[in-house]
Amino acid sequence: MTDLTLVIGNKNYSSWSLRAWLFLKQVGVPFQEVRVPLFTDKTRSQLANYSPSGLVPVLITDEGTIWDSLAICEYGAETHQQGWPQPPAIRAQARAVAAEMHSGFMALRSEMPMNCRARRTGVEPSAVCQTNIERILSVWQSCRQTYGEAGPWLFGEFSVADAMYAPVASRFVTYGVSLPQIAQDYIHTIFENPHMQEWLQAGATESEIIQASERGQPISR
Repeated sequence: MTDLTLVIGNKNYSSWSLRAWLFLKQVGVPFQEVRVPLFTDKTRSQLANYSPSGLVPVLITDEGTIWDSLAICEYGAETHQQGWPQPPAIRAQARAVAAEMHSGFMALRSEMPMNCRARRTGVEPSAVCQTNIERILSVWQSCRQTYGEAGPWLFGEFSVADAMYAPVASRFVTYGVSLPQIAQDYIHTIFENPHMQEWLQAGATESEIIQASERGQPISR
């Protein structure tokens, strides 16, 4: 296996970094970690040393650089033969679920930015954000009801889809989103994962505080 370096942003705030980091950890891909604090005077210049897009996460391999979270997960899945359901039809559904998270839910991202250690009450999402929430809950419910007998994750065993939705679980906890039991159970599965716990504990010890207005700027993917 080649030597890998994963460049990430703040663990408390960087949802896209979490996706790639959690997936690689869960499937046992060894890597060195470089953390670049986001939204500082030095962030752009530091990222320029690693990322051609200027975004995190970025995976540096002996064969080249991968600068997109979903592509990083795909790389880990292909090199370790884990991370997608094997039956083609189910694998296609898992890819669709992951891709929908990768490209959608803009209102949720804007109104409920990730902040793992915060707890907010009385947050009223916009109508568009509420539609995003309802769609996510529908995805979770459909996957869990269909594949729940095979395991506690969206498609039974842990997949790229779970890594893509892990930051959403964190957002729902942070902003006190009212959830049906099936979604609460899924969030419990995510939060009890030892790698997720490692991430959350590290995020809680970070000293940086990033304002919500700054988190809206594109610096991760």
